[in-house]
Amino acid sequence: MKAIKISDYKNHAIHDFDVIKKVLSGEKGLYEILMRRNNQKLYRVIRSYIKDENAIKDIMQNTYIKAYEKLYQFNNKSEFSTWLIRIGINEALHELKAKQRKLFILPNTNSNKSFVEASKNMNPEQNIIQKEAKWILEKVIDELPEKYKVVYILSEVENMKIKDISICLNISTNNVKVRTHRAKQMLKNNLYELSQKPNVFEFGFEKCDNLVNNVIKHI
Repeated sequence: MKAIKISDYKNHAIHDFDVIKKVLSGEKGLYEILMRRNNQKLYRVIRSYIKDENAIKDIMQNTYIKAYEKLYQFNNKSEFSTWLIRIGINEALHELKAKQRKLFILPNTNSNKSFVEASKNMNPEQNIIQKEAKWILEKVIDELPEKYKVVYILSEVENMKIKDISICLNISTNNVKVRTHRAKQMLKNNLYELSQKPNVFEFGFEKCDNLVNNVIKHI
């Protein structure tokens, strides 16, 4: 097998299993490749259960450590990311149970829906509109019940295969389809309800002040 460099994490032509074999043979530094390939996906999944950013980072770290310690058990029957996410979900659920035992109030589960980065040619107004749209969509996704939210994140945001999602969540493929459909319907309904709020498209605060000041200057 040819030598693998850290920069190769961007080159998915080099299969995860080949990287794993190198790591297990003693090249521990190459574990970074697996982390960089899966950081975004793992973050989004764990954030479907836990809201606190510091807790998410701790869980991600624990997940990677446990995955490394059990790396010899990975048998290549599924994608490494699927195997890793299963560990991450277990860690997240363990954290939630620990908080319940301490009588802490659990935070609402939430997820992270990312938009494509704005182009460099986008003007300031367009940037503001995109950020606001992103915030609104994230807020609506955050309000989804946990079991629908995590399926939506894996399916629609991470574009994972239905079979892999069923393995991660230990539910049937049909259940994955049902929950995905239900999540989409709830998002659609919640977005519609949000658009009916009487304070949508308000012209107040800074907008109002600027208009008033500009007119006063010209009269």
